[in-house]
Amino acid sequence: MYQFLVSFTVQPAHRDDFIRAARKVARDSMANEPGSARFELLQDEKDAHTLYLNEVYTDALAFETHAGGPYFGEFFAEVSDYAEGPTWLMRGNLIEGETAA
Repeated sequence: MYQFLVSFTVQPAHRDDFIRAARKVARDSMANEPGSARFELLQDEKDAHTLYLNEVYTDALAFETHAGGPYFGEFFAEVSDYAEGPTWLMRGNLIEGETAA
């Protein structure tokens, strides 16, 4: 599984717009893009205008397909007017197997 975490700093007046756009790209991608496994929208615990997208794909190729698709483009066309980012915080492949408790 290929995963990443990115952050955005959103102008206060557009926080709800960003949330709506992020939920839409998540819904559309999950429904229509094979290989999209999970989209999570998180809010920073100290700053309500710092929002994170945590996304999971079956592999890096599935993410590349998403990044070249219409939902990704629509999302960035909208949010680029009022959000700074993405800032890449983490990206990589899941190491399969058990982890220590």
